[in-house]
Amino acid sequence: MPDDRRFPPAQKGRGAASNPAVRFEREAREAFDDGWGTLTEEMPPLATTLTREAARSALTYNDSPDLTFDRSLNPYRGCEHGCVYCFARPSHAYVGLSPGLDFETKLLFKPDLPALLEKELSRPGYVPRTVTLGANTDPYQPVERSTGLTRRTLEVLERFGHPVSIVTKGAGVLRDADILARMAARNLVRVCVSVTTLDARLARIMEPRAASPARRLEAIRALAGRGIPVAVLAAPMIPGINGAELERILAAAAEAGASSAGYVLLRLPHELRALFEEWLHRHYPDRAARVLALVRQTRGGKLYDADFERRQQGEGAYAEMLARRFEIAMRKCGLARRSEEVERLSTEAFDGGAAQAQMRLF
Repeated sequence: MPDDRRFPPAQKGRGAASNPAVRFEREAREAFDDGWGTLTEEMPPLATTLTREAARSALTYNDSPDLTFDRSLNPYRGCEHGCVYCFARPSHAYVGLSPGLDFETKLLFKPDLPALLEKELSRPGYVPRTVTLGANTDPYQPVERSTGLTRRTLEVLERFGHPVSIVTKGAGVLRDADILARMAARNLVRVCVSVTTLDARLARIMEPRAASPARRLEAIRALAGRGIPVAVLAAPMIPGINGAELERILAAAAEAGASSAGYVLLRLPHELRALFEEWLHRHYPDRAARVLALVRQTRGGKLYDADFERRQQGEGAYAEMLARRFEIAMRKCGLARRSEEVERLSTEAFDGGAAQAQMRLF
C-alpha cells in the first residue's frame, strides 16, 4: 500500500492531487506533516479561475518532425478536463504556474485570438496550410460554454476558407456543428475525437471533467451524420491501464462513424513523471510497480525519452506490439490513417482578402 505521507489524497473532481514545484523557480516548497493529519485529510473542492492573456499572435508555428502540422491555434492555457496524463501540463511552468492542480484550475484565455488571427491571415504573402485547433489544450473544455472563444475562431477560419483540424474530447464540439458542416462541404475541416477508454469509471479517474466515453461516441455519430469527417484518437495508450482497449476503442468509433484513426503512447515529460506516479499509487497501488516497469520498457529503461521519432510511439517489444495491433485493428475496422486524411484538406478556397470584403459590407 502507498505511504499517504508521500502521496496526497485525490482532490474531488480533479486529476492531480498536488502542485509540484515549477522547474524554472529557484525556490521549492515541501509539504510538512504537523501531526494533525493535515496532509491526508480531504480538501474542499477547488474552484476554476479564468485570467485574460494578452497574446501577441494567434498562430503558433513548429518544425517538429513528429508532428504532421506546422501551425496551431490554442485559445486556452491549462485545461479544466483534468486529464492526469496530459502532455501539455509542463507548459504551465512557462507562465509561473504549477503543472499540477494549477494546470486544471488556473486557466488563461486569449479573448483577442480571433482578431489576431484575422490580421495574420490577411497579411500579404501568408501561405495557408492546415492549422490544428487544440494542439496543446482542449478548445472545447467546460469554460468554452461561457467564452465562446473557439466558435469565434472557427468563424474567422470559415470566412477565410482556411483548413483546420480540431482535436478534442469535449462533446461541446456539437454546438458548432453548423459551422463545421459548412466547412466540411468545402473540404476544410476534420474533427478528431480523443477516446482514451470505454470504461466510464476509469475515464472519471483519468479525466474527471471530460465528456464520458459514451458522450464522445455520440459526438462522433452526430458529427458523421452531418457529413463532417471524424477521426478517433486512442491516446494515450497506458500500459497496464487502458492499453488492452485499443481494438475495442477503434471498433466502437468506426461503428459510430469515424473514418480514420490514430494513437499515441503515454508521454511523461518533465513534471508529468511525478504527477503520474503519484496518481498511479493513489488509484492503483496494487499495479503501480508493474505499470511503471512497462512504461520504462517503452522508453529505453526511463520513464520518458524526448527524442524525436520515438516519443510518440516509444520503442521496445511492448511498443512494437502496440503498433502492430493498431495496424491490424485499423484494417479490420476499415479505418484510414488520421494524418493522411488531414493532409487531404484543401487550401484552394483560401481568401486572404476576406477581412476587407467583410468591411465593405458596412
